[in-house]
Amino acid sequence: MGLLEFSKLPINTLVGADWNTFNAITKDREIDAAYKGKYRLTKAVCRLLSTLAPIQERRYQKLLANKPMEHDPVFILGHWRSGTTFVHNVFSCDKHFGYNTTYQTVFPHLMMWGQPFFKKNMSWLMPDKRPTDNMELAVDLPQEEEFALANMMPYTYYNFWFLPKYQQEYADKYLLFDDISEEELKVFEEIFVKLIKISLWNTNGTQFLSKNPPHTGRVKELVKMFPNAKFVYLMRNPYTVFESTRSFFTNTIQPLKLEDIDDRVIENNILSIYAKLYHKYEADKRFIPEGNLVEIKFEDFEADAMAMTADIYKKLSIPGYDDAKASIEKYIGGKKGYKKNKYTYDERTIKLVQDNWDFALKQWDYNL
Repeated sequence: MGLLEFSKLPINTLVGADWNTFNAITKDREIDAAYKGKYRLTKAVCRLLSTLAPIQERRYQKLLANKPMEHDPVFILGHWRSGTTFVHNVFSCDKHFGYNTTYQTVFPHLMMWGQPFFKKNMSWLMPDKRPTDNMELAVDLPQEEEFALANMMPYTYYNFWFLPKYQQEYADKYLLFDDISEEELKVFEEIFVKLIKISLWNTNGTQFLSKNPPHTGRVKELVKMFPNAKFVYLMRNPYTVFESTRSFFTNTIQPLKLEDIDDRVIENNILSIYAKLYHKYEADKRFIPEGNLVEIKFEDFEADAMAMTADIYKKLSIPGYDDAKASIEKYIGGKKGYKKNKYTYDERTIKLVQDNWDFALKQWDYNL
């Protein structure tokens, strides 16, 4: 157990942002009175740490900026709480993959300098379990990259964790790329490539393994950036996804937000944005070249993770399965005693899902 409880963090993850990004995200946004202390402390720490960012930038330009990537990435897609974390952890057992780490999500500008010191302190402070589902947390474990991107540029969906009143705006602009400008998109592409190169350097990988639910709405752009990228799309029972996402968003937002938002607004946003993300993916998956996409139900993967993993490697022509098989098998075997959250669905939840997400229930043949 870390020194700090996740729900009582005195600062939020913007402490690891560069100064320009912090200011761009918070500019002209009203900070509610209850969070002004957290805002000021986060801002002060960010201002101090951001003075170190030029050190990494010089090293990046010298060592990595002009170094080509050996392979296009593998993207694990799916709505939040669709099992993407488990699949990410399974595939990351393959040492040819590189990935964004938990430490990198918070301190993306302190990767190529000062990492031992800052990582040690982060490890000492942070909790060892995710508060929502008891999944293991540690500084070097694989993590989704959207939090890291949010600390490297102002053009990411995860700005909503800090400013939840603008969640729908951030979704349309930076989750679905519907309202993003050409200039913003160019910055996104440049920063994402930088993150990938630093992640590979940090983990000694040769192919980037991405687990990032927001990428589910960016398939068209990702294929333009990486024409031979591989995609694994996960679908999970929408009733479970709704209950789990509502719990996850409601709990996770508490120590991060700088303004208040009603729980019912969060719930309505979940219902709306799930539909937008689902339909955007369905419209854009046609841009993925044949043979580069596998779609699966998480329940099927969970039932036989070893066989499903082997099948995904084969279908997507991903190299290295034989070398990674023993490590993957060990990880999966170690999770057999893991206790998942169990969800019960009241009548209101059932009606909300059926009224708003019936398209998913029908297409993937889910029932109660």
